[in-house]
Amino acid sequence: MAAQVLEREFDVIVIGAGAAGENVADRAVQGGLTAVLVEAELVGGECSYWACMPSKALIRPGTALHGAQTVPGAQEAVTRTLDSAAVLKRRDYFTSNWQDDGQIKWMEDTGIELIRGHGWLTGPRAVEVAGLDGNSYALTARHAVVLATGSTPNRPPIDGLADLEYWGTREATSASEIPERLAVLGGGVAGTELAQAFARLGSEVVLVARSGLLGNFPQEAAALVAAGLRADGVELHLNSRTDSARENDDGSLTLSLDDGATVTADKLLVTTGRHPALEGLGLESVGLDSPDGQPLTLRTDSTGLVEGAASDGDSGLWLYAVGDAAGKALLTHQGKYEARAAADSIVARAKGELQGAPAAWSHFAQTADEHAIPNVVFTDPELATVGRTVEQARRDGYNVSSVQLPIAVAGSSLHSENYEGWAQLVIDEDRKVLLGATFAGPDVAELLHAATIAVVGEVPLDRLWHAVPAYPTISEVWLRLLEEYGL
Repeated sequence: MAAQVLEREFDVIVIGAGAAGENVADRAVQGGLTAVLVEAELVGGECSYWACMPSKALIRPGTALHGAQTVPGAQEAVTRTLDSAAVLKRRDYFTSNWQDDGQIKWMEDTGIELIRGHGWLTGPRAVEVAGLDGNSYALTARHAVVLATGSTPNRPPIDGLADLEYWGTREATSASEIPERLAVLGGGVAGTELAQAFARLGSEVVLVARSGLLGNFPQEAAALVAAGLRADGVELHLNSRTDSARENDDGSLTLSLDDGATVTADKLLVTTGRHPALEGLGLESVGLDSPDGQPLTLRTDSTGLVEGAASDGDSGLWLYAVGDAAGKALLTHQGKYEARAAADSIVARAKGELQGAPAAWSHFAQTADEHAIPNVVFTDPELATVGRTVEQARRDGYNVSSVQLPIAVAGSSLHSENYEGWAQLVIDEDRKVLLGATFAGPDVAELLHAATIAVVGEVPLDRLWHAVPAYPTISEVWLRLLEEYGL
């Protein structure tokens, strides 16, 4: 059958069917609008198949084993090494073996349409799709087009790197074998998590970072993670620049560092950040051009509405960006939050129930992006943080103080032998509320939501004093921190 040009109209067109895109479409349909997802790859996106889920499936077995090994009575009952084949099999289960049948069934049940193909803007409210079925689709949105295209990895300007075959996070999280030697470029979240995961699966791992480890987090917390990596045999080259990379005759790869050291490995994993995936989306057709050849970034308001997009003469309120594409916080949970707020505002505007900017903290606004972004580094020990650090709070003009302590309470001593942890609260001295919190230590991720609630709710410290932590749990560190503050 000859290829066709098919014209379709929907209330909402979403380009990108990852976690953020799915949430936009779902909320729009729940609100009574029609929605279509445009996706060239697997429905469910990066998180489901190459990021959050498979990486945590690789990390968790090693953490569980190490946890048992730190508790007398349990340590005598466990073996000392992971079964890598079993770990990879479990990883495959959590990625649905890289099949999206379950996601498709969910979409059909929800009433969301799907067009598989590459989509791009051709004008206000207009999207063209090169369908994977060979057809071309000319789509028109009655109310909104939403960009939910995720992000793409950065490639550092290292001599020789472009000529090599190396892993990004996708290749690492979908690996079918554990390399004997693995070099990791990058000391951020992905680099530290995967370095430790592969070390525990049997690789000799060397991590090279241009700056310190986890530089966006408090140094005391990052130091505990660095100690955990070293305990697992990861060799750290911090504050080291990689000058060049080359392939050797035997297929191995060698990195040359600025201090004269070299690192040779069988596989190279590059985890040097990501940027919004906005290329090829036709943004120039609606007046959004890259300045001076620089990568394009979008400015969005509190509902996800893209500022500066050309209007069709009816209304300028039509183009939105959510998740990594918006470039605010490249985290799945935050992208889903942005998606819910954007979809709710689209529905409300379509019904005439929202005019102008919504109130902060309403369910149309993405206010938490400015005040309370939670983030967990799933290393062992874990690092969990929400809100502002001391430095960020000062830059934002707050009269700030902080309290910090080692995590040394009854719950932590019962949790494991020689438990090491660290906690910090960042306090707005003018209002006596929390601006941020950080926890580092085994299993501290489960402490984070309490801190997130305290920051979002702007709970006064004298009221927080009455939130009595259960004994004996690690949460008792909250009491110790408040006591340290003077309550």
